[in-house]
Amino acid sequence: MIDKSKMQCNTPRPLKPGEPGYGEKKRVVKACLDGEEKLIKFGSVGYKHNYSAKANENFRARMRCDTDPASKLEARYWACESLWKRRQNRTKK
Repeated sequence: MIDKSKMQCNTPRPLKPGEPGYGEKKRVVKACLDGEEKLIKFGSVGYKHNYSAKANENFRARMRCDTDPASKLEARYWACESLWKRRQNRTKK
């Protein structure tokens, strides 16, 4: 069981072995917004790692990271901000 009281707000961390969701999701965060707290697991496992500039651009477009930002209480927000953050100094491949 993940203890929300021991987690900081809006600070993602990797899921640890034995925690619910380990092996299914990559990270967990205690999302806090306007007094509301929510435990969110995000980032699918099982895919090969392709964090190239082109893959980053495609993911961000598919998830509408820049055109329609999600609330901090949604997994889409954390995937965009934590796993697929916009990278400024990368060359396109």
